[in-house]
Amino acid sequence: MTSHSRQDRPLFEPAIVRRAVLDAFRKLSPLHQLRNPVMFTVWICSAFATGLWIQALTGRGEGRPGFILAISLWLWFTLLFANFAEAMAEGRGKAQADSLRRSKRDVKARRLLESDRKGPQEVVDAPVLRINDLVLVEAGETIPGDGEVIEGVASVNESAITGESAPVIRESGGDRSAVTGGTLVLSDWLVIRISSNPGESFLDRMIAMVEGATRQKTPNEIALDILLAGLTIIFLLATATLLPYSVFSSRAAQAAGHIGSGQGHPVALTVLVSLLVCLIPTTIGGLLSAIGIAGMDRMIQANVIATSGRAVEAAGDVDVLLLDKTGTITLGNRQAVAFLPADGVDLKRLADAAQLASLADETPEGRSIVVLAKEQHGLRERDLHALEAHFVPFTAQTRMSGVNLGTRQIRKGAASAIEAYVQSHGGTFPEDLRRTVDQISMAGGTPLVVAEGPHALGVIQLKDIVKGGIKERFAELRGMGIKTVMITGDNPLTAAAIAAEAGVDDFLAQATPEAKLKLIREYQAGGRLVAMTGDGTNDAPALAQADVAVAMNSGTQAAKEAGNMVDLDSNPTKLIEIVEIGKQMLMTRGSLTTFSIANDVAKYFAILPAAFVATYPALGTLNVMRLHSPESAILSAVIFNALIIVALIPLALRGVTYRPVGAAQLLQRNLLLYGAGGLVVPFIGIKAIDWLLVALRLAA
Repeated sequence: MTSHSRQDRPLFEPAIVRRAVLDAFRKLSPLHQLRNPVMFTVWICSAFATGLWIQALTGRGEGRPGFILAISLWLWFTLLFANFAEAMAEGRGKAQADSLRRSKRDVKARRLLESDRKGPQEVVDAPVLRINDLVLVEAGETIPGDGEVIEGVASVNESAITGESAPVIRESGGDRSAVTGGTLVLSDWLVIRISSNPGESFLDRMIAMVEGATRQKTPNEIALDILLAGLTIIFLLATATLLPYSVFSSRAAQAAGHIGSGQGHPVALTVLVSLLVCLIPTTIGGLLSAIGIAGMDRMIQANVIATSGRAVEAAGDVDVLLLDKTGTITLGNRQAVAFLPADGVDLKRLADAAQLASLADETPEGRSIVVLAKEQHGLRERDLHALEAHFVPFTAQTRMSGVNLGTRQIRKGAASAIEAYVQSHGGTFPEDLRRTVDQISMAGGTPLVVAEGPHALGVIQLKDIVKGGIKERFAELRGMGIKTVMITGDNPLTAAAIAAEAGVDDFLAQATPEAKLKLIREYQAGGRLVAMTGDGTNDAPALAQADVAVAMNSGTQAAKEAGNMVDLDSNPTKLIEIVEIGKQMLMTRGSLTTFSIANDVAKYFAILPAAFVATYPALGTLNVMRLHSPESAILSAVIFNALIIVALIPLALRGVTYRPVGAAQLLQRNLLLYGAGGLVVPFIGIKAIDWLLVALRLAA
């Protein structure tokens, strides 16, 4: 299952819905509800209303049993709908966990008793393996646990983890030595040093995270919980004072002799319970957990495993992005873009020599030279056997490569290396060529000089190709207040040219692990939150320091351990998408909180006049919605309060539509769309429910 297919997964899969319905009833436990102060208050009100209904059945109640039963049932439905939202969010994660768990099966491991792979070994169950054990895995066998390749090179199928069917190469040393338990070796063999104990593997952590078993509330979520709890306490105190106030008013009315005029009846407990539930922020209280879980699920759909909800939330707060140049900003390989001949040299001769020197060069740069000569000058690949070509490979010492064709000796390489080569053959290096080399370097390109014997023929211009649309993406990030910093090992001149073309805000040239770490600390000291990606052991210190650290799944174990997210696709560009998902989660939480609070204001106008009209008939003039009766008004408000949670479940799970806008514009949009909407929708909804209740004769 690819990342794309995960994103196309239906929101309400029948299997997930069935499990969520059952879980919604299980979550009615008061111990579960106690975690959420708002919904625990609703639970107490539901139980109290049920008690009032039982009392009404005995003939000693405060009102009609049918009305009190309807109120209590809809209060329980409010809880069930909130539980269903949370269970749906968890269910999507559990479905993914089930898929991952199926990839875990009993695996036998060949544990080496000595460091030599041909030495003695024993066959053991994978759960027996411990950290630092050495195992041998050959073609067709499953890697028994997470580890580092210390010997060998092999093709590995990691589709059980990444969802991608294309095999990857794993080898000892470098940044591609990490392997994951549960993946399959397709060719050759590997000696692996185990890096995790049973139950602590990457796959185990993935399963735990996608199930939500280890999800803890984030700081912002805790702060919002405290705010909602505070509002609940305020409304609870306000509602509690209404009862003695109405009793006092009724006694005063009796003393004044107004009881016969329909004035002076104290407010009913059922009405007070309904008023409390409608006024406290039940909408966001019921959806808050689902929003957080769904945010992590969207990360999973993007093939990113976050180690905690805190990491997802931090991604939404990030305001500095450190981006590797290669693979993120540029396509990853320099490409030949032009042949620039020396004075007096024919352009086609230069292209012909450059292509001949590159026919055996299997690097992307070498391939691009062959293609450019073919496209611009119609030069086709030659019959190398007929030419009796002898290729000279590139070495770090010579810094050039080439081909010998009989008496012809063609070389291409760094300018200084080719200059020395030309001079060693009795030639001179042209000044115009030297100027061309300098111009290419200053423009951010890479010059490769071509020579034939004592004659320097010209320069091949290699250029980092900036990805299409990346400049516009950076402009959007800038509009959101996010600073982009390009990290590269290039010299400052080249880095500056590429940074200008890509549209990044700043760059760090000739970057070393120490320089990256220093840069991150400087930004953090200024109160900024920093995100970065990495795949090598040398990236581990900076990843550990960054607020959002995305390790590549293809990278080393050290990088994975240092990061708080792992990108299963090993795509450096994913960092931008991760930030957008984090911001979408924060936007969703903020939008629904705005809607919920505005909602409560509107419900106030529906239920408060109805609640006190028996005590003060004059309050009937505040019945701006012209609701049929006090009973229908109160029941309509309670029903709407429950149904609005159901209506908002898709939005909580999918998230609000992400738009790369600044904080001020986002606040204005939330106030207009969700603030105004939260005020208007209850008036329409409660009036419609009231009309339906009257039409069906379900309310007096």
